[in-house]
Amino acid sequence: MRLERLLPSSPHVLKLARWEFQQWSHLDPARRLDEALFCFREQCGPGGVPSVFIALWDDTPVGMASLIADDMHDRPNLTPWLASVYVVPAWRGRGIASRLVQQVEKEASAHGIGQFHLFTSDRQTLYRRLGWQAMEECVYRGEAVTLMVRRLPSDTDHAEPA
Repeated sequence: MRLERLLPSSPHVLKLARWEFQQWSHLDPARRLDEALFCFREQCGPGGVPSVFIALWDDTPVGMASLIADDMHDRPNLTPWLASVYVVPAWRGRGIASRLVQQVEKEASAHGIGQFHLFTSDRQTLYRRLGWQAMEECVYRGEAVTLMVRRLPSDTDHAEPA
């Protein structure tokens, strides 16, 4: 399995946009698939925010994760976000989600991002294991979620004292 940056020209963009739409469209029921595809393609940036990463087995997509500016529209002061972490059900339990999250963390760190956020309704245990901390429990668009934060170590956190 390999992880790659997803480019807007990738033949996998439509499939991943559909995954995102199927998993989270209930949070924005008025949004259409064509709008979601347009927004998803916009998230396929060349580096930093926004970025989308894809997990591939041979050339078959098995998972994805994104680093985006805004994922919780009523929290504009919080940016950026880990979003759209998804693994095909038949491929779960193999560490793919963890690898995708770590890839997004690496991307964030490489672009000088010291902390970022996510929200989840049911994967708190996974994120805690990966170093995320709960900020608050809240309701977002009718769904009970945990808002979480990840503070990334900086180069100075590992520096030897002078």
